[in-house]
Amino acid sequence: MSNSFTHTAIDGRVFTGRSNGVETTAGTPLVVALHGGTYSSAYFDILGYSLLDRGTAAGVPVIALDRPNYGGSSPLESEDSIILANADVLSAAIGEIWAQRGCDASGVVLIGHSIGGAIATAIAASQPVWPLLGLATSGCLVQVPAESAGAWAALPPIPMIDLPVPLKDQLMFGPAGTYTDDMPAASYPSNTLVPKAELLDVTGGWINRRAETCGRVTVPVFHRQGEFDNLWVTNQNEIDEYRAGFTSAPSLDIELLPGSGHCIDFHTPSEVFEDAELAFAMSMQLARS
Repeated sequence: MSNSFTHTAIDGRVFTGRSNGVETTAGTPLVVALHGGTYSSAYFDILGYSLLDRGTAAGVPVIALDRPNYGGSSPLESEDSIILANADVLSAAIGEIWAQRGCDASGVVLIGHSIGGAIATAIAASQPVWPLLGLATSGCLVQVPAESAGAWAALPPIPMIDLPVPLKDQLMFGPAGTYTDDMPAASYPSNTLVPKAELLDVTGGWINRRAETCGRVTVPVFHRQGEFDNLWVTNQNEIDEYRAGFTSAPSLDIELLPGSGHCIDFHTPSEVFEDAELAFAMSMQLARS
């Protein structure tokens, strides 16, 4: 079971979320998880699919934050890139959380899914002042299907979008057989509104900035992309191009994951995938010690 989490930043911004309550100990990494668009921090805490629960079993402290405009976190607007604006305020908040809760932990490992993965990558590229050990992402790649950006741009001119559940299920999940009978319904408690600006940025500005941003990441990178991801053009060539962008990272573990759609955490490979993320985090602790 997770504990509710609230952090009020020095600048007055509020960040809500959830923690698995595992205490930081000497040499153990602190994992901070950032959800994607249309999901809250509950994405990482769905019963039977919970990264927080798996962290508890592995003895790894995990905090899943509600990004700005989600849950009880403060709103955020930007005239430029909402992804980079997220990265700025979240990096500052994570630094404060680290100062308060890091104790003897070896450093922070960021986990990010989809838009949260793009934001986590931007944070890593900014060379934060707090000790970032590694970056683990999923559900973001090089280019989106040709019709995708136009479809998001055609959405109503309102700041927050509520994607119809049938459409969302079609986008976020792979074909029948890649998830169990409780899904997609089991994921619905994590569903929420998404800022339209995020949808436009991740299918436009982020794609244009992706290679340059990835090239500034100087920590080890773990990435998995679901074989049946409907939000990104997904094949081995795209995986190879994405991997090639991380020109400054000391190590790369970037692979296509068979048998999953966009939200790997909700598909049949969930347990193996989340355990691999946590093993990556723990290996960062060993590398630093």
